Amino acid sequence: MSLVDKLQWRYATKKYDPTKKLSAAQLEELLDAVQLSPSSIGLQHYKILVIENPEIRAKLREAGNNQSQITDASQLFVFAAITNLNEEYAKEHINLVAKTRKVNRDTLAGFENMITGAIKSQSADQLLVWAQKQAYIALGVLITAAADLGVDSTPMEGFNAAKFDEILGLAEKGLTSTVIAAVGFRAEDDAYSKLTKVRKPKNELFIHI
Repeated sequence: MSLVDKLQWRYATKKYDPTKKLSAAQLEELLDAVQLSPSSIGLQHYKILVIENPEIRAKLREAGNNQSQITDASQLFVFAAITNLNEEYAKEHINLVAKTRKVNRDTLAGFENMITGAIKSQSADQLLVWAQKQAYIALGVLITAAADLGVDSTPMEGFNAAKFDEILGLAEKGLTSTVIAAVGFRAEDDAYSKLTKVRKPKNELFIHI
């Protein structure tokens, strides 16, 4: 199938088969894809928690409007934005660039100044929104990669972020939960899997200029 065919196949799965789990290879491929997600200036100013612990997931389900996907899917991904984006984070990114590309760090001074300037020019609230937007890009990559692998997924915003942060101890890690996604395999009796996908026609969605 083409990627478009696979995106036609996918849907926001409402009911998972808890007996079906991703293989280690499937999970690793998803992680590889999300690791490669684009982000502004390449900063990846978020972390992604991959949660399998059933006790933790039961607590998260309570904080997630009792949505069964949280406990029944193979894994739960929690995309958490970095709340303390600062100059030190910029320095660490430049260190990584220099190490990865095997270049003298001094040659990256202009790039580092640009990143630092972008951070200094924004308020704490603006920096958080910036990080959260990047997390959503990673979410989109996860959903697309899952479809390509024949794995079901459910992006979810209906949860109490403050309670998620408390359960997962995110505040002390300088993080806050932004969006979550369940991944796994649909139950045979999930009626939503039989529904025709509803999308705006192209002539209403796209504006060609």
